[in-house]
Amino acid sequence: MKRVTGIGGIFFKAKDAPALQAWYKRHLGIDVQEWGGTAFSWSDSNNKPAGGTTIWAVSSEKSDQFAPSQAPFMINYRVENLKAIVAALKTEGCNVLDKIDESEFGKFAWVIDPEGNKVELWQPPLGQ
Repeated sequence: MKRVTGIGGIFFKAKDAPALQAWYKRHLGIDVQEWGGTAFSWSDSNNKPAGGTTIWAVSSEKSDQFAPSQAPFMINYRVENLKAIVAALKTEGCNVLDKIDESEFGKFAWVIDPEGNKVELWQPPLGQ
C-alpha cells in the first residue's frame, strides 16, 4: 500500500501572525489571503496545471490547531487511502487520534509522531 504521496500543506505559528504574513507577502511575494495563507497550485515542467495544491499558512501562537502537540508547526501529508492508512497505523501501535473529518476539502486524520508532533493526513477529493 502506498502511504504518503506528497506534502499537502505546511502550517506554523507566529508570535505576530499578521506581521509575519505581511513580511512573507512583501519580501517573498507569497499571496497571503485573509485566512492567513495561500494555496500553491501544482504545475508540470511546461507550467501547465497538474491538478493539486499545497497549502502554506501562518496562524497565531495561541491557536490550538496543532493540539495536543506543543510544536509550533504541523505538516499535512497527502495520501491516497486515508482509512487504510489509519487502520495500518493503529495496527502498528501508532498514536492515531480517534477522529476523521470529511468535508468538501477531502478527508483528514491525525497521528502523533514519537516526538509528540501532530501530523495531518489528507486524502484530497477525487481529481485533486
